Amino acid sequence: MTDTTTVPLWRDTTVDPAERVAALMAEMTLEEKIAQLYGVWVGASDEGGEVAPHQHDMSDGDVDLDALLPLGLGQLTRPFGTAPVDPALGALSLQRTQERIVSASRLGIPALAHEECLAGFAAWGATAYPVPLSWGASFDPDLVRRMAARIGADMRSVGIHQGLAPVLDVVRDARWGRVEETIGEDPYLVGTIATAYVQGIESTGVVATLKHFVGYSASRAGRNLAPVSVGQRELAEVLLPPFEMAIRESGVRSVMNAYTDIDGVASAADRSLLTELLRDTWGFEGTVVADYFAIAFLATLHGHAEGWADAAAQALEAGIDVELPTVKTFGAPLVEAVREGTVPEALVDRALRRVLLQKLELGMLDADWNPVPPALQASDGVQRGSVDLDSSENRALARDLAERAIVLLRNDGVLPLAAPKRIAVIGPNAHDPYAVLGCYSFPSHVGVRHPEFPIGIELPTLLDSLRAEFPDAEIEHAEGTSVDGGETDGIAAAVEAARNADIVILALGDRAGLFGRGTSGEGCDAPSLELPGAQQALVDAVLDSGTPTVVTLLAGRPYALGSAVSRAAAIVQSFFPGEEGTPAIAGVLSGRINPSGRLPVSVPAQPGAQPTTYLASPLARPSGVSNIDPTPAFWFGHGLGYSSFEWSALEASAASIATDASVTVSIDVTNTGARAGADVVQLYLHDPVASVVRPVQRLIGYARVELDAGQTARVAFTVPADLASFPGRDGARIVEPGAIELGFGRSAGDIPLTQRVTLTGAVRVVDHTRALQPRVEVSPPGTR
Repeated sequence: MTDTTTVPLWRDTTVDPAERVAALMAEMTLEEKIAQLYGVWVGASDEGGEVAPHQHDMSDGDVDLDALLPLGLGQLTRPFGTAPVDPALGALSLQRTQERIVSASRLGIPALAHEECLAGFAAWGATAYPVPLSWGASFDPDLVRRMAARIGADMRSVGIHQGLAPVLDVVRDARWGRVEETIGEDPYLVGTIATAYVQGIESTGVVATLKHFVGYSASRAGRNLAPVSVGQRELAEVLLPPFEMAIRESGVRSVMNAYTDIDGVASAADRSLLTELLRDTWGFEGTVVADYFAIAFLATLHGHAEGWADAAAQALEAGIDVELPTVKTFGAPLVEAVREGTVPEALVDRALRRVLLQKLELGMLDADWNPVPPALQASDGVQRGSVDLDSSENRALARDLAERAIVLLRNDGVLPLAAPKRIAVIGPNAHDPYAVLGCYSFPSHVGVRHPEFPIGIELPTLLDSLRAEFPDAEIEHAEGTSVDGGETDGIAAAVEAARNADIVILALGDRAGLFGRGTSGEGCDAPSLELPGAQQALVDAVLDSGTPTVVTLLAGRPYALGSAVSRAAAIVQSFFPGEEGTPAIAGVLSGRINPSGRLPVSVPAQPGAQPTTYLASPLARPSGVSNIDPTPAFWFGHGLGYSSFEWSALEASAASIATDASVTVSIDVTNTGARAGADVVQLYLHDPVASVVRPVQRLIGYARVELDAGQTARVAFTVPADLASFPGRDGARIVEPGAIELGFGRSAGDIPLTQRVTLTGAVRVVDHTRALQPRVEVSPPGTR
């Protein structure tokens, strides 16, 4: 019989979790409590030894782990994502560090380890998946969910507990450098794709983190960490809905605040956001973690706080539970403030309770907790190269997603290419292995600072993949110009190569980087949406050669393409498509792959008509009182393929419904082409008369439909009247009686079938329990 008296109550798995946490808190000193509320930024040892503190721009000096660890430690920040480390040895390093943390502290609570996972686990040798903007282009939540489950499984296998993704910021200005990290410019698309990603991550036991809550993407002029000017209506209708959907439907367990302020209140100090809305209204029960240094920024950037203790107090009061990436305001300054009585210990206890409950859920408070990561538990010994984070299964998923995310914007019939004899491959992104990676991929984010290490994964360039795809063609390569250097002396040679070819593949776009070291990425904002450097000059010169040209973009944001919109033979858009991206592009060009991606962001016709997105009121459309036409060159949702689809037989279950009812609208989708393909049916809502100004069109549903040649499927959307709701003049969300139009669209600018439905009855007030999605049904091909 087991002697349970030797097991503390808080380690007893038969006891209620709240009771266990309360028992543990009762044993803790103030210093031990606060130690659970911060992390330490570390780097794993490539020799398998313990982690070492990481020095960074906000460091006040060396972090003394010997002094910190006797009190315990809340989190370990990015042990794999700080410097290149072999995954097996990194896992061993993390194991030994956890053993040290447990043995050095009185209570023996292990630290929660977190990592970035925006486009895959940000670790050396891990799969580099397409960036989130490509997830949006796929319009395929199921595939994104499967990808996220692979990412979560890899993280969990080496001892990581929390991933700092996904990004739910809605694009408001495409000049913003972090557009590549977003899912798109529509809140419904962002919400559905992000929710699927969270479900995938959380299904593996890893904690997903919604970020950045809220408003970060709405900064003025698209500048990173710049002032945000949004009204409560834009906040409620555009920026908050993706977070609300994910909180309600995904099972997410963590949220990260935004750096920015809204109406003069920084998010890290905004109780109305982090407590009243997030917890009291939406019912979120997980942890709120600070974006890196965001609490210190209350003093250094926002002028909200007089010092570290004041910043810590305001963050705790607002609802932040954990300071990341490393101890600063939540260390000695907070201890002293609580001791002096200027910060109530109850605020510390509130945050601590959430942190400990999460560690309990992860099994970290159990008596049989094992510090050995799962990948090492199944191994006879730890050897360099024994843990594979880029498996064939991973690469297959990366390939599927890259293929489904490529968007064919224009095609005059030149694609698919018919066995060309001479191909000129021109442009700055033609032969750069990094051209497929976003700024939060490990090679671009960390690896570039360690040139002594190999990249860690295979990254074929577009030139490599075209040579493999067209083995019988004579291929000539010319760079023409760099991504952003502005050189023009190579353009003449590029034009000569174009003249000697049957077809030109012109590879343009971005170079991902951080804080000005790239043209796309965090801190790499664009003054306009003109192609960087001298790329537009290269485009015009190559088009003037007269050789049919396929403009091929590997980019992190949409760009105005000038004369290419009407003169290029074809335009292929990819958004940093990951390690399998260039074979996917080559496959689209050859016809091996039938493109089916759709634009998650509009492609502008002019480089300076910003900020603008499709989700706008009638005044945002062209008018006779402004000389600026904001109409995009290619609308949100646009995308072509090598199949053709006919839509017909529009039906509605009713011509009118009450404001608390639903209506079903449906159409037949027929593949009238000669090969299998996928269509993306988009459902838009137009409210022609309302008590407040409404967007001209708003996406409320979509369905990806895959059909063989000649097949027909019935696509039905059951639309609750709740989806027509909006904040009224007094701020309350309402459903108004009157006519609405439900449109079946190929894009936000091409809506060929429309059904008018009248909502009847009184104005109805709805709240956070309202329906957020339609029910979507796609009948098996050939049935009705």
